[in-house]
Amino acid sequence: MTFWDVGKLVLIVATPTLLGAAIVYAPRCWVAATGYWDAHRPKPPQPIGPPIEQLAADLRRLLRLHGSLTASAAVAMRAHRLWAVEAAIAVRATEAARALEIPHREPETPGALRRDELVSLLRALSAAGLVLPTKVGPFTSDGRLG
Repeated sequence: MTFWDVGKLVLIVATPTLLGAAIVYAPRCWVAATGYWDAHRPKPPQPIGPPIEQLAADLRRLLRLHGSLTASAAVAMRAHRLWAVEAAIAVRATEAARALEIPHREPETPGALRRDELVSLLRALSAAGLVLPTKVGPFTSDGRLG
């Protein structure tokens, strides 16, 4: 038996096994190859937050709610809710400032802006072209009515 005959015999015996292995392992190899390809492909830029239109609509809604809470009569019932609305306004204003690249202080805790910082941030957002209500009710100094 020559070397050529041994090679043919090995090929005849190994072909079904190799075809079976190719059928079983090909999907795994394909997934690994595409995963590697996707991991090394440059990613398109992703937005860091909600669209600016949504931020502006949320800010307008929260500022209207703040104005109606400030004008309501039940002081005991509105204190906590007013503080929560002001914190939400501060969070959305910070997100809008980040989206519009307006310089501002990043609070340690989300929504923890002082009264003067919040007012100046809302004015800066308005000056940058964000349409906000012209009259904003007085903000509390620390979230409590005083």
